Amino acid sequence: MRKFTIDGRVIEESSPELRAFLPQAYEQRLRPMCMCKAPPAPMYIARVEDQYLIKRMPLSGRDHDPTCPSYEPPYELSGLGPLIGNAIQIDANGKADLKLDFSLTKRGPRAAPSAPAETSEHGIRSEPRKLSLRAMLHYLWEAGELTEWRSTWAGKRGWGRVRASLLNAAAQMTARGAILGEMLFVPEVFHPEDKEGIAARRAAALKSVQATGAGPRKLMMIVAEVKEFSAAREGQRIVVRHMPFPLMIEESAWRRLAARYETELELWRSNETFHLIVIATFGISAAGIAAVEEVALMVVNEHWLPFEDIHELRLLERLGHLKRKSVKGLRFNLPRDAPIVSVTLPEHKPAPIVMFIVPASAREEYEQALSDMIEARPEITPWIWRVAEGEIPRLP
Repeated sequence: MRKFTIDGRVIEESSPELRAFLPQAYEQRLRPMCMCKAPPAPMYIARVEDQYLIKRMPLSGRDHDPTCPSYEPPYELSGLGPLIGNAIQIDANGKADLKLDFSLTKRGPRAAPSAPAETSEHGIRSEPRKLSLRAMLHYLWEAGELTEWRSTWAGKRGWGRVRASLLNAAAQMTARGAILGEMLFVPEVFHPEDKEGIAARRAAALKSVQATGAGPRKLMMIVAEVKEFSAAREGQRIVVRHMPFPLMIEESAWRRLAARYETELELWRSNETFHLIVIATFGISAAGIAAVEEVALMVVNEHWLPFEDIHELRLLERLGHLKRKSVKGLRFNLPRDAPIVSVTLPEHKPAPIVMFIVPASAREEYEQALSDMIEARPEITPWIWRVAEGEIPRLP
């Protein structure tokens, strides 16, 4: 049974004493220490809806023992690897300071429609690398532990829990000298009985991006679920759930968005159980219109797990019935023709398993890069599905 030390007290994870103590520890901002290894690994307390949970610090999964539920395999196996130490810098307390590859300020009238999608994923930039808008979304998803899944969680992960996980993750990050949570808006689940309270909290959160006159304007990020796209007199409306007003996007920017995220849009439209996640920078005009500056999209399944294509979806479906934990790998800034771990099974014995899906279009360079990744981590067992060779292999 896992044990924690909190303010000098050693408490077992299943102890009623821990559940009773967590609300007080949360208010006092006490830091739990996981005793799975020596020295203990620092963690933090998060409030998710009406529950208090102990979560690992960003990118600290490798600091835990492989038998610990908080363990994660090395981040070098995903698109996160190239960003650590450059775009993402972790301090001694586990706080992540981020370098962003997109603006959170709008200066003067727009001269031309802004690019709706990041460009850094299409090639390697000079140091230091920065987080594209898509990579920012991936990092929030990973740090919020929304890439993890067990079958026992079925029916327990709705938008309310997703929102709380994203905001808790953002509270552990800083960018441009400010807490990321202060730059991020995630709509609350709408409850008719709390309509006025929700509206008041939304107005307070968005006050800083309301235009008040000439000069540079502050922008925010929004992460939300898309409900639908609809045509406007000029441009398009992005209608998101739990929001009383749409996000407006110019027509030329919308056309580029639709072309760049054609695969994600096709997958989302193919099944009503899938969710389409939007991340965008936006401001609010003097007339009260929310206008998008930059935007990226991500499709997730009914459990809010991201997937890139139908092959990853099939693998997630097969793994979704298992009680043991699976962790979805994300691409961040990497292009689609670079290999990454699709899914990790960290609890597998005697060694964690990393699962790769090799597309039918893979060339020799892809295979060589994959071979290099596997050889660099001999302590981890690889599982490979080469799509060109046939159906999904037997699961470990």
